Amino acid sequence: MDEVKIRIRMSQSDAHYGGDLVDGARMMSLFGDVATELLIRHDGDEGLFVAYDSVEFTAPVHAGDYIEATGRIERVGNTSRSMSFTACKVIEARIDPSRPSAARVLEEPLVVARATGTCVVPKERQR
Repeated sequence: MDEVKIRIRMSQSDAHYGGDLVDGARMMSLFGDVATELLIRHDGDEGLFVAYDSVEFTAPVHAGDYIEATGRIERVGNTSRSMSFTACKVIEARIDPSRPSAARVLEEPLVVARATGTCVVPKERQR
């Protein structure tokens, strides 16, 4: 099936809570962007995100972290597209308070969020 991956650095403006903690809604926003690209590649149209079936936040994300969001079409219906998403931290910031610009590339990506959901592309918009 189709798969899409994007990587983005969490900025200071993404920090929503104390300690530069990024709101989980930011991961959902990334999943939405991934879903849009998946639909464009699969159907030639952005479609509509109908519902998340499950969402799980598994680790904190901070400003300065690099997040890789991946999505995959798992099932194709007449107009619906069932998708799965994973967000992984691949570079971690905030590793040394005395060196605020220090960061490290993680040997293994750390899963920070997972989700499944359904998008719809009306038949007349599919190419």
